[in-house]
Amino acid sequence: MKKVAVIMGSDSDLPVVEKAITTLKELKIPTEVHVFSAHRTPEEAKTFTENAAENGFGVIIAAAGKAAHLAGAIAANTVLPVIGIPVKSSTLDGLDALLSTVQMPSGIPVATVAIDGSANAALLAAEILAVSDEDLRDRLREKRIKGKESVLQKNKAIEEKYND
Repeated sequence: MKKVAVIMGSDSDLPVVEKAITTLKELKIPTEVHVFSAHRTPEEAKTFTENAAENGFGVIIAAAGKAAHLAGAIAANTVLPVIGIPVKSSTLDGLDALLSTVQMPSGIPVATVAIDGSANAALLAAEILAVSDEDLRDRLREKRIKGKESVLQKNKAIEEKYND
């Protein structure tokens, strides 16, 4: 199975990114986590990205706040799918990061999830890998079933408490 790289622009992004890491590990997807900054370590980020495919990665998740150039900088150096997580880390409540992540020029796509939406980033990465991995598709289906069952249990409890 291909690996997923989870890259954050700063270790201060870790509380957000941990949901992605946990989700990937629950789905038994090999995961590597790194801190590379588009601005402070551009050469290291570029080197990692240029070698990602040959090093066994299938998807790269990039999380950053404020200017949030990390996902775009990574996407510029690979044809692997890149998923951006805009991180709420400034007085603009993450809107700056969202716009920086989602507004990519034609030819350099970055799939973008919600602000602080790292669990969905992991699930999207898993769905991309599941195109060629039937076992992973089965694990994703099971996760969806468990999510459905959880909501139905909560619904039942609410109905019993409030409905006549």
